[in-house]
Formats: sequence, C-alpha cells, structure tokens
Amino acid sequence: MDTERPKIREDLEFFPAQSAGRMVIVVHDRLGLVEKGKGISPELYQAMTMLDGTRSIRDLQIELIRRQGGRLISIEEVEALLAKLNLSYLLDSQRYRGAKKEIVSNFSAQKIRYCSHAGLSYPKQEKELTRRLETVLATQQVPSFPHGKITALVAPHIDLEAGKRLYSSAYRAVEGVAAKRLIILGVGHSMGEQMFSLTKKAFETPLGRVQTDQEIVRELMKAGGGIVSTDDFAHRDEHSIEFQLIFMQHILREGSFTIVPILCGFLRGCLPDYSRETYQSEARNLLGILADAARDEGTILIAGADLSHVGPKFGHDMAASFIIDQSERHDRQLLDFLCARNADGFWSESRRLEDKYNVCGFAALACLLETLPPSQGHLLGYEIFREDSTRSAVSFAAAIFTNTAGSRM
Repeated sequence: MDTERPKIREDLEFFPAQSAGRMVIVVHDRLGLVEKGKGISPELYQAMTMLDGTRSIRDLQIELIRRQGGRLISIEEVEALLAKLNLSYLLDSQRYRGAKKEIVSNFSAQKIRYCSHAGLSYPKQEKELTRRLETVLATQQVPSFPHGKITALVAPHIDLEAGKRLYSSAYRAVEGVAAKRLIILGVGHSMGEQMFSLTKKAFETPLGRVQTDQEIVRELMKAGGGIVSTDDFAHRDEHSIEFQLIFMQHILREGSFTIVPILCGFLRGCLPDYSRETYQSEARNLLGILADAARDEGTILIAGADLSHVGPKFGHDMAASFIIDQSERHDRQLLDFLCARNADGFWSESRRLEDKYNVCGFAALACLLETLPPSQGHLLGYEIFREDSTRSAVSFAAAIFTNTAGSRM
C-alpha cells in the first residue's frame, strides 16, 4: 500500500439498494473509475467507514477483530482487503490520484463541453429530443404571473420525467422572451471546497452548440480568485446546467444567445462561518460583476436548483415519509424568503436547521438573491418526488422573477 493510514475517497457516493433479494450498497463514482453499478455488502461498507485517514493498518486490524467478536484477523488479511479496495479505485491513494489527474487534464484541454446526459436522461437525437421537450412543455398551461420584464427563473434539475410539470411551468413562463445572454447557476454536486466553478468551454447538446460569454467568464475568474476552482472539471458530468440549456435552446431556437455557466459549491463546506455576511465578504468581487451583468438588457438569470433531499439515501436514519412534513415546511419558508428577495431571512432559515434537510440548491439560490436586478418573485409550483426503493424523497420548485416597471422581454 502507498499509505500508512488508508482513507476512502471523499468524492464517492453510496446508496442502499436491493439486488437479488438482498441489501447491497451501490457505489457511484462521478469520475467513472469505479465499475459502474458496483455493489458492495453492508459488512464491507461498514468496514470501509473506518478508513478515515486517522487509523494505521494495525489500528484497523484491532478494530476489525473487535467488531468480529474477537475472531483473529491477520495483518495480511487487512492488507489484502486494502489492496482490493485500491485496485477498485475506492481508496484515496497514489493510484487513484494519478488516474484522476489524467482525467482532469484531458477534460481541461477540450474546447467544448459535450453533453453528458444525452442518451441517458433525454434523447441524443435532435428530432427525438425536440419531441420530448415539446411533450414536457405541453404538460402544463402557461402559468399566470404579473407582466413585466423577466429577470430570472428558478427551475428544477431533477430527472425530466420526475419534474416534468414544473419544468413545463418554468419554461412556458419564458416562452417568447428575446434573451441574448443566460447566466445559468447550477449546483456543483461533485465540488469540494471551492465556492464556484467556471468554464470558458462552449456547450454542445443535440440541439446545437452554444458559446460562453468569454469576457464575463474571464472577469469572474479574476474577481473570484481563490473561491473559484482552478479547473473546470466539475462541469464534465454535471446536469444542473445542461438540463436548463436544452430547454432554453428549444425556446430560443429562432435566435442566438451566449451563456455564463456557473456551478455553485456547497457553502457549509466552503465558508469558515455559515452566514450571509461571510458569503458576501468572501464572494463580494465576483458577485458584484455578476450583478452588473444581470442588469444588462437581454440577460436572464436561471437557477437550476432542487430543494430538500431526505431519507436513507441522503444520510437520514429514517424513511422520508417520517421527515417530509418538516422538510416541506422548511422548503416553503425558504421559497417565501426567496420570492420576497429577503436574503437575510433565506440564510437565517437555513442556519436555523443547519441545513438538516440537504437543500442542494441553496448555494445557487443564495447567489441568485445577491445578483438579481430589482424584481419580485412568483412561485409557480412545488412538488416532491418519492423514491420508494430507497425510502427517500427530493423536493423541487419553479419560480419566475419579474420587474413590473419594465416591459416583458
């Protein structure tokens, strides 16, 4: 082994699932190094939870013997287990870091960010995708909201089928706009300690290629400094921007536009103090440039943001059915503050519960609140998707922001 204190990778996700009538833990690796769909036993998963980088191999041996009720486990058995985990790219080791470095380098060298979910979450052929989007948009009638210049949109980033009614409400609300630039705030699900990830790459989907606004992206990178990721790898497999883009490509198919794609990291892990004041202090320069850009004629802000994630799949020790009433109250309070543009209340509500319900879109919505032009929010809908197989649930919403003093774009 290349480490005396082995550590499991922090960028892996583990989900309970049923396979052939027994419980397994499915490993999800966004890098694609771990075999897709790889399942491990609950017993192995419990052993892996000890690999936090603080225990030596001897410490692990003693703890495993204790957990096995005193059954003798040799150092060689522990080393063999670690070697197997390392071979499968489950350990944070030289083998893993070398493979990751090569993957990140290859992506960084590309000039185009190709769609990652075509053929998985939506059709990869243009005509089929167009039909799919038309079907989704036809799910709901055009929502009613005060007329005026549309400044921003909040839409889900959940699976298109699961969220079709609110995708329909959100994107039917912007039918007929003449936007020239979209600032798209997504969620960096794979991001670590950075607050933002930016990219200069053009985005390509089955509906065509869209250029980024290079000038604004460069300004944001410079202003952000250390709070911006040094590479754009978080964009490679992220769907929260991609899903918004295909809808806007469909709606704006008669005109050309550029995008400013921004992934927002999880603020509880980024900020020394989880507060609006610290967020504003850390990101002041970047947020200022973004706010100036959002005021430009022909620019619309879009946040692809889901809300609470509850149940065993997301780290809770009970089924979503026992939590969902409380998480919905939390969501609706956040949405009230969001639509009223009450950023202090928005942050206070999240701080009050210490993000107990895993609101994954909080950072994107917090960024939206700091950069919105003068406007008023209007909630278009709120829903909860229940995943019975994992006893878990995800909530999401759609909202539109308008400036009633101006004309609709």
